[in-house]
Amino acid sequence: MTEARPGLDSATAARRLADDGPNDIGVSQRRTLPAIAKGVASEPMFLLLLAAGAVYLLIGDTVEALVLMGFVLVIMGVTIVQERRTDNALAALRDLSSPRALVIRDGREQRIAGRDVVRGDVLILGEGDRVPADGRLLETHDLALDESMLTGESLPAAKAAGDPVSAGTLVVQGQGVAEVGATGHRSDMGRIGASLEQIALTSSPLRDEMGRLTRRFAIAGAMVASALAAAYWLLRGDPAQAVLAGIALAMSLLPQEFPVIMIIFFAFAARRLARLDVLTRRLDAIETLGETSVLCVDKTGTLTQNRMEVVALQSADSEPGCAGVDGRLTPAQRTLLQHALLASETDPHDPMEKAIHRLAADSGAQVRVEPHWRLVREYELSAELPAMTHAWKIGDGDCVVAIKGASEAVAALCGLVEAERQRIAGDAGQLADRGLRVLGVARAVHAQHAQAQSWPDTPHGFRFEWLGLLALADPLRAEVPAAIAHCRRAGIRVVMITGDHPRTALAIAQEAGIGTGRVLTGADLAAMNDGELAAAARDVNIFARVRPQQKLALVEALKRQREVVAMTGDGVNDAPALKAAHIGVAMGQRGTDVAREAGALVLLKDDFGSIVSAIRMGRRTFANMRQAMVYTLAVHVPIVGLSLLPVIFGLPLMLTPLHIAFLELVIDPACSVVFEAEEGDPSLMQQPPRRLDEPLLSMRDALQSLAYGTVTTAAAFGLYALLLDAGDPAAASAASAFVLLVMANAVLILPSRSRERGWRRLWSGMPRVSLWVMAGTVAGLWLVTMVPAIASAFRFTPLTAQAWWLSALGGVAMLGAFQAVKRRS
Repeated sequence: MTEARPGLDSATAARRLADDGPNDIGVSQRRTLPAIAKGVASEPMFLLLLAAGAVYLLIGDTVEALVLMGFVLVIMGVTIVQERRTDNALAALRDLSSPRALVIRDGREQRIAGRDVVRGDVLILGEGDRVPADGRLLETHDLALDESMLTGESLPAAKAAGDPVSAGTLVVQGQGVAEVGATGHRSDMGRIGASLEQIALTSSPLRDEMGRLTRRFAIAGAMVASALAAAYWLLRGDPAQAVLAGIALAMSLLPQEFPVIMIIFFAFAARRLARLDVLTRRLDAIETLGETSVLCVDKTGTLTQNRMEVVALQSADSEPGCAGVDGRLTPAQRTLLQHALLASETDPHDPMEKAIHRLAADSGAQVRVEPHWRLVREYELSAELPAMTHAWKIGDGDCVVAIKGASEAVAALCGLVEAERQRIAGDAGQLADRGLRVLGVARAVHAQHAQAQSWPDTPHGFRFEWLGLLALADPLRAEVPAAIAHCRRAGIRVVMITGDHPRTALAIAQEAGIGTGRVLTGADLAAMNDGELAAAARDVNIFARVRPQQKLALVEALKRQREVVAMTGDGVNDAPALKAAHIGVAMGQRGTDVAREAGALVLLKDDFGSIVSAIRMGRRTFANMRQAMVYTLAVHVPIVGLSLLPVIFGLPLMLTPLHIAFLELVIDPACSVVFEAEEGDPSLMQQPPRRLDEPLLSMRDALQSLAYGTVTTAAAFGLYALLLDAGDPAAASAASAFVLLVMANAVLILPSRSRERGWRRLWSGMPRVSLWVMAGTVAGLWLVTMVPAIASAFRFTPLTAQAWWLSALGGVAMLGAFQAVKRRS
């Protein structure tokens, strides 16, 4: 096929490679280590942490400043490592899937890297090759391409000389020679990849809400702290103590725990998902997926296996029958399958022929091609006759001729009466209505003469006998119906958006359990105005023959209706919608580089059921984060109160910045780990998604936090004032009140674990880490209030054992008050 085509010379190829650049799409969102660090460091939440460290430096507490700065570096390190590990995993996937190309250069065939292909290269395409660049076919021999990653159509497309070919498509049958016309960003795949750069990533609703909450607390803290410092100065005339009191109050209101909680929760959730082979490319995507209200799914490769299987055999004298995996076929079905096998390539790449070979192998030795049988004549599939014909020499007798192809074309060769042909057409239509690909199969006998074998020019010269219909399908993934049922119970609407045929899409939707009814095609969408498109996005669950930009338009229409949209897909045609959705879920094993780069989550094992696990993880993360916020706000209330009340009542300051650092940077982050480890309510997946306008903390949650904090403040300040009134030194009184405060905060973990009431729930299912955190808190408290050297650094007078235990028991006894608050809230 290529003898007269010398191709490019090496010098021209090198010059064009330098001019046009490498043949890759360049859509990777991979960032360098400095770029990742810069992005993390410029987050407003991290800037607040750095500002808190600057406050410590300004007042001369270098140790506390270094502790805080160290904590900031740890958080940044976790985030950077997570992003780098994700990028490295994607790079490995990209390397595994990188195609190589067979080209003609300097007059000879050469195998080169796909990225080195240039304009004008002559490509040699064979079965199993992935087309490395866009081009036009010069020669073909029975060529068919799988274009599903671009079009969504699961059936191969026959190609002839002069037809275009696109980068990324797969040769499933025959051979061809093509001349490259476009590479890299200039190819169809490259243009889709370039379009991703124009689509802004959607921010997480929770991240936005956390940012608003952080800003409000920061502004309120600055205002209240300034007012307190001014009042202290005016009332007592001590500017140094006034500044100290103001700083202590500002620190108590500075929300540095909020970003800590969010980062810890998201990072741990990403690790848990990684164990389920779900790669998290954006941490906040976990929470967003948990709040998804609409899940848009592609059909080919996402709902289905992207692998054809024979699902029905209808012999000429029977009703349609399913071909089971046990291979128990009737004699007529066995004859039908035998001749379908004979009409297929012996080493097939076409997915339908592979399915026929698999079924023949599963049916045992009753259906096979014997080693001594010889293929002596082949008639290629053509536009005039969409069927493949093979003639086999079985033994010393006549030749057996087998044909398979379009049912109406094969039936027309069999000399059937009109009524019989109408019956076959009706049977084929019924199978097609089920979304199946239908082939007709027939056989003929060609007599062998003593002289040289004579063959007709076309299959029309044979007298064929009709054998029946063979139906194939791209089967549904086994886990899909259960996963979609879970989504439905969780209040998530599932929408199929595919490039495949409407009948096929409807059949798959019915099998998967997606709400059926009206089916719209890409042509229907193209004729709609914005209002009609919005109504279609709201009411229709199945879209077929949809182009990439129409997928994107549907996602955008759903977002404008305030839906939280997740989009799954594996092909290049899915990438723009994957990136535009609130959360893109790419199938990593069969998926393309473009899809993996555009997705926020990547399913490494293409297990659609993992989406349900990710959704539950998102809901669990949010529910646990909400309880952590309830706890965090509750422990902030006594910090604020105990910074403010001594000033109001003219008592010595009880809390200094160092005490607040202990409370906020030891207890709160540790308890974030405790709450993250909670398994969550078993009914999480029976609840509707959270509304977009639903706050992280409801009014009930906020009031409960305030009530918890108020009773803790009253107890700790009451003990402090009582001991001062009894004549105890301020340092000893503060130490006793501090012990009560910390112990109360430790036992507050128990009622804050969930919204459920009752004493049994306090301990039921408690993660082991909770006990370790509580034990560590008690140990740390003992050190800062009982060890003289450490206690003096905290400006405490070491307590006696009796005083320590009495204060500690007072804190534990607060559990009864917390339960009373919970019952009434």
